[in-house]
Amino acid sequence: MTTGTKQESIHGKLVRALDPVHIEVENESRMHSVPVGSETHFKVLVVSEAFRGLSPLDRHRRVNDVVREEFRAGLHALTIRAMTPDEWERQGGADFRSPACLGGSKAAPEPGAKSG
Repeated sequence: MTTGTKQESIHGKLVRALDPVHIEVENESRMHSVPVGSETHFKVLVVSEAFRGLSPLDRHRRVNDVVREEFRAGLHALTIRAMTPDEWERQGGADFRSPACLGGSKAAPEPGAKSG
């Protein structure tokens, strides 16, 4: 039986699989129309030599393969930024923001709601 949060599970699996020099895993579920305490929407930033020579698509596939079990267990969305240490250094650890939710963000008005 697995204990801990989905965030801890994702973090641990990525660390073991990719040996990152930098990693951030953020639960962004609070920004979506899901119950309080949900662990359905995450953002990950992974900086690893394991991505050297891989296309952006192959990097994303690698991350998704690592967390495949979490998708089966209710993970709905994963925003990924996968970089090599050289790329990370060149960008100076640039800010990483997730795209706006297009499927019921808490910031979006309710369907049929009147504004103003």
